[in-house]
Amino acid sequence: MEIGKPLFFVGIGGSGMMPLAMIVQARGGIVAGSDRGLDQGRAPARFDALRHLGIALHPQDGSGVVSSDQRIVASAAIEPSVPDIVAADRLGCERSTRAELLAQLFNAAVLPIGVAGTSGKSTVTGMIGWILHACGHRPTVMNGAVMKNFATADAPFASALVGAGDAFVSEVDESDGSIALYRPRIAVLNNVTLDHKGLDELRRLFGDFARSAEHVIANAGDAETAALIATLPQARTFAIEAPADFRAEALVPEAWAIGFDLIALGERHRVRLNVPGRHNVSNALAAIGAAVAAGVKLAEAVRAIAGFTGLRRRFDRVGEAGGVTVIDDFGHNPDKIAATLDTLHAHPGRVLLLFQPHGYGPLRMMGRELAQVFAERLRPDDVLTIPDPVYQGGTVAREVGSADLVGWILQADGRAHHDADRAAGVRRLLSRARPGDRIVVMGARDDTLSLLAADILARLEARHP
Repeated sequence: MEIGKPLFFVGIGGSGMMPLAMIVQARGGIVAGSDRGLDQGRAPARFDALRHLGIALHPQDGSGVVSSDQRIVASAAIEPSVPDIVAADRLGCERSTRAELLAQLFNAAVLPIGVAGTSGKSTVTGMIGWILHACGHRPTVMNGAVMKNFATADAPFASALVGAGDAFVSEVDESDGSIALYRPRIAVLNNVTLDHKGLDELRRLFGDFARSAEHVIANAGDAETAALIATLPQARTFAIEAPADFRAEALVPEAWAIGFDLIALGERHRVRLNVPGRHNVSNALAAIGAAVAAGVKLAEAVRAIAGFTGLRRRFDRVGEAGGVTVIDDFGHNPDKIAATLDTLHAHPGRVLLLFQPHGYGPLRMMGRELAQVFAERLRPDDVLTIPDPVYQGGTVAREVGSADLVGWILQADGRAHHDADRAAGVRRLLSRARPGDRIVVMGARDDTLSLLAADILARLEARHP
């Protein structure tokens, strides 16, 4: 696909915008952008990385939008009143959403591989990208998280990989309905659970996505997904300890890894992942199935996935001091949170958890489901503190907040504290931490959570020099 006009990304520092801008830049496009976080001084390292790539950054005041030749790319979260959008409208600039531009690049690829589902998209995307890369297929990968395998000192924010091969691997988003724009040859469907939309709409979106593909790799262990694919003859299935084309048995969990037997295509292989948890076994089955559909031999895919080192903010071990381990995690919907807590509780030690909701809208959508997960999955000696939701400006309604979530947890016979200022929550956790504990910083849509986790580790290290 020809890039064409110079592109100006409004909100270029976002987890979905940044890797897209990096791919366009690497393919020879002229890229510039702005971001509210840049103006507010948040996550400066992220913007330094963009500048290092030669991407010009501007204040989000309209000053970077100067010509009708520019094509403006903005996420659905960008409001019409943002000065860059006002300037673009005044000049008559061509406009695209992030999803529209990504879908154009994706659909133009020889081998577009789309990863969908309400949980696990980023991990499966990273796993497929790593397998294809390790097996010499030179993929392009668009991810919403930093892939540790590709991160270096010069490229610390490796949420994108640009290769010269046929494959374009991307997670695709159902939250704004844009999944309908993608035309994959290989479609991966992880699961269908409550997140940004109701289940009826999710069933329609994911079903249409799967039906558009030549090959479907789908989770037979997820009831909703299994129901969706029952009429898809091109579907290959995966499941843990259940009948499927790609099946896992004999799971052996470790604190930071997990082993299992893979049974597929008449073969049996022992696999050891360098990421923990039963959910990552499911992710690995999906990735291996997609790689095989893309032409990788099963044995080669198994060898490659053993080298996958994970994603930042996905059960990401920040460090340990004084016998206390600090973990940074992206969990934000009921399914992701349950998976993280189950993985933690498979091993000894209390969980001291700071969960920052990723917005007021999500709390309205799934607050009671979140409360149920925390009430059921946390143990009596665990500690949960919930600060106010992330809010970075805009006109979102804020009638449901963290105090409501804590109230629902208490109603469900759980335990939680509402520390509106997360600094107070951190003090609560640090005051109770003892050797063997795991302190977990959990939440989405806020890059400063990783900085918070690093600060918690530094404070523990200061106690135990």
